[in-house]
Amino acid sequence: MVTTFRRALGAAVLGTLTAALAACGGSGGGDGDGTKDTTVTLVSHDSFAASDEVLEEFTERTGHKVEVLRGGDAGSALNQAVLSKDNPQGDVFFGVDNTLLSRALDNDLFTPYEAQGLERIPAEYRLDGEKHRVTPVDTGDVCVNYDRAWFAERDIEPPETLDDLAEPRYKGLLVTENAASSSPGLGFLLATVAEYGDEWDEYWKKLDANGVEVVDGWEQAYYDRFSGSAGGEGGGDRPLVVSYASSPPAEVLDADPAPERAPTGVAAGTCFRQIEFAGLLKGADNPEGGRALLDFLVSETFQEDMPLQMFVNPVREGTELPEVFTKYGERIEEPYTMAPERIAENREAWIDTWTSLVVR
Repeated sequence: MVTTFRRALGAAVLGTLTAALAACGGSGGGDGDGTKDTTVTLVSHDSFAASDEVLEEFTERTGHKVEVLRGGDAGSALNQAVLSKDNPQGDVFFGVDNTLLSRALDNDLFTPYEAQGLERIPAEYRLDGEKHRVTPVDTGDVCVNYDRAWFAERDIEPPETLDDLAEPRYKGLLVTENAASSSPGLGFLLATVAEYGDEWDEYWKKLDANGVEVVDGWEQAYYDRFSGSAGGEGGGDRPLVVSYASSPPAEVLDADPAPERAPTGVAAGTCFRQIEFAGLLKGADNPEGGRALLDFLVSETFQEDMPLQMFVNPVREGTELPEVFTKYGERIEEPYTMAPERIAENREAWIDTWTSLVVR
């Protein structure tokens, strides 16, 4: 099992990690020969990652060093950024997605910047339009994953849809993350709102009666409670977990020999599409380095490296996905989606209602 099971398939190490990064030209500091040594701080969730080779190339081209300040799950990291906005923790924030974007924008966290290479990103991902307060970096689908072996041993068909999860045969099998603090947890909640409309709370009453378990964040759900996690050595007793369509490739990345299929599967009818963004924090100590970093995040170099580092899909057109990603990952043709305006208007009320229903 790959130790860098990221993108909410998160890094195990928390806290501050200093890494040398480099941007892809243009706005970067330095003179291109690595002689200028400045620090740019990237504030993120626990799952940010890039390969050593890419970081070395970044350093060689700009001389900027990036201090990566990790702040837990995406929701927790954003909450910290909001609380510290008058004295920002760093220069760039990475990891706010479309479920939480309005919270960041309403709190005026970012200085507008049009990143180099933005024209290679489809308009459907540029949810801030021409304001350029945030830059789209990746996409991913929040989905229920299942432990294939658990279901095969019991001759039970795994669930395929949200409706299935409320059936008695799946009682006590599902673990999900807290929608108030976890990005995948919120994404799963929004999938149910998109499917059931005004009756979504009735659906969650059914899930609650069917024994759904709620934990704080993705790592606890996937590594501690899910029975199919190689990273957690399969020690959990829940064969259903809210994770990502790209989780199965991470389960087989270091397998030798490679299996015919991943040990975990994806319930394709449960998925919600996320888009993840980065932005230059207002009041940044190193805005020049921050702009260089944003250029880097949408560069061909970073976008090609990203799938097997953070297990997400690149947004840059023409980026080739690695074979293990395409072979073992699940391509979701019709994920649930929701207009950002609707999320912004209702998110907090939905979370409050959800919390009253299922959080003990």
